[in-house]
Amino acid sequence: MGSIYKRGNTYWIKYYKNGKSYRESTGSDKKMVAQKKLARREGEIAEGKMPGVQFEKVTFDQLAEDFLRDYKINQKKSLIRAQRSVNHLKESFEGNRVVDITTPRINNHILKRIEEGAKNATINRELSALKRMLNLGANQTPPLVNRVPHIPMLKEQNIRKGFFEHDQFLALRDHLPEYLRGFVTFAYKTGWRISEISELTWQQMDREQGIVRIEAGETKNDEARTVYMDEELNEIFKEQWEVRKKAKKLLPYIFLNKHGVGKIKDFRRAWKNACKKSGIGEKLFHDLRRTAVRNMVRSGIPERVAMMISGHKTRSVFDRYNIVNDADLKLASEKYQKYLDSRVGTISGTIVNFDKKRKVNQNG
Repeated sequence: MGSIYKRGNTYWIKYYKNGKSYRESTGSDKKMVAQKKLARREGEIAEGKMPGVQFEKVTFDQLAEDFLRDYKINQKKSLIRAQRSVNHLKESFEGNRVVDITTPRINNHILKRIEEGAKNATINRELSALKRMLNLGANQTPPLVNRVPHIPMLKEQNIRKGFFEHDQFLALRDHLPEYLRGFVTFAYKTGWRISEISELTWQQMDREQGIVRIEAGETKNDEARTVYMDEELNEIFKEQWEVRKKAKKLLPYIFLNKHGVGKIKDFRRAWKNACKKSGIGEKLFHDLRRTAVRNMVRSGIPERVAMMISGHKTRSVFDRYNIVNDADLKLASEKYQKYLDSRVGTISGTIVNFDKKRKVNQNG
């Protein structure tokens, strides 16, 4: 049984769980308030719950630390992005008790980030991090969080519009330095991420079979991947092998930088200059990934196979890359009109036949 007592003018309550005593201030000088709080705590204990005072001691900082520790333990590749989200959340919640993180407080954080110019997708990554923190705390034994507040998510414009038409790609490639041409061609045809291509080694290449492999754990989604080279890519790899033999020292990487002394890293200046000289406007390297997916779908490759080549794990992400342009829309309109035109004779014949039957019926 719990008890109520006074310290100065403030009532305190004392109660027990599993033989351990808990003391808690009510912050009030009214006995009725103390009685209600004691009854609430005893009710929580009777239901097998932790006393609420335990949850009131937990801070945002503690959950943020556990959140990042979980990323490190599970060796998640997006640790840097998670740390960035935590840093922005700290601006709103650092030092706060978790019980004080309510939906209105979260909405204030959202408004603050919008005023700072953050995009909806960036804010959603932060909100997802906050939700993950709270869920980790709620699932611990004993739990650190007794309730996860509603966290509203913002609408995102997920449609990706950047891609290359084939003539644009050829123009870009012609204006790139020679050491980058095979690199971007591989990206254009496979849709692999820039880090996956730059880290590609000869150990992952079967030159006789014309196969490139990435083992599980080496990709963003931790799934193994195998790609068979076409004639053009096989020629590129033969050229890269010759480049390797001419290098000052043997290196494991397939694509070497312009000095031939390491893997390809930052080539933003060369990329920007090539885009300008080729007259195709500003493009992103990631546009090659989107283009590869779209081209594979257009060529009739089954979507599941295309996903296996490009390394897309979820269908929703894959959908965002299968984009169309004005030429696609124009072609669709032409095909639709051609279909309607082919139906004119059939429709006209049906009407004539219907009119003949109606006249026969009218004549008796």
